[in-house]
Amino acid sequence: MEQPLILLTNDDGVDSPYLEPMASAMRANLGAEVIVLAPERQRSAMSHSITLHKPLRVEERRSGVYAVSGSPVDCVYIGILKVASRRPDLVVSGPNDGFNLGTDVFYSGTVGAAIEGGLRGIPSIAVSLGSKSPDALPHASKLVCSVAQGLWQQPAAGTVFNLNVPAGCEGKVRWTSLGRRLYEDDVQQRTDPRNRKYYWIGGGVAGVDDRKGSDCQAVLEDRVASISPLHLDLTKHSMLETEVGPWPLLNFELG
Repeated sequence: MEQPLILLTNDDGVDSPYLEPMASAMRANLGAEVIVLAPERQRSAMSHSITLHKPLRVEERRSGVYAVSGSPVDCVYIGILKVASRRPDLVVSGPNDGFNLGTDVFYSGTVGAAIEGGLRGIPSIAVSLGSKSPDALPHASKLVCSVAQGLWQQPAAGTVFNLNVPAGCEGKVRWTSLGRRLYEDDVQQRTDPRNRKYYWIGGGVAGVDDRKGSDCQAVLEDRVASISPLHLDLTKHSMLETEVGPWPLLNFELG
């Protein structure tokens, strides 16, 4: 049986201290070959950004570890099509330094990279830890390996798994839906040394919607790990299933 090949990436950059421990755990527990392609620097909140209008550089830092001058999605794209010796059996994105809960998945470069793998039909896992929580890393590594084995035994086409692991979870995990983490909307206007205006976007966490069975509840309240299966079809099918539709004004034909 051929040794499984795993593509490992992140959005915190190739120098993240979490990358090598995760790679080592997957080699040891899954008997896998692991190649690492990660951004050359911090690329958080890049979502599904892909670089189309400037060159991308790939530098091999050491055997099987590559720094990419673009986004996390660029790493997966180049890794699958150019760097990997064959099609990867799994894409793992992370571990991220900080949770990706609820609506965070729409902004997260960690999740965006996993989704790129999923769009290409490759089983994919995004994994995130609490900020500055290295003690959660061993539990996260074990959970990633368990999910990987499950995916290989029972493939789930078009699905990406979003895994969040808090400190102190002791390996306890729960299937969850996406919750909603609330943030303070904030745009600060500042002036640079040349008296030109610039803006700094982003406020702090303001709380969560208390949704039963959500990833936010599991991780932030119950302190257990959460796995949320993400479906890549964003269509709201319930609106298409009605005969008339919700707005008669939109039911027309051109011609």
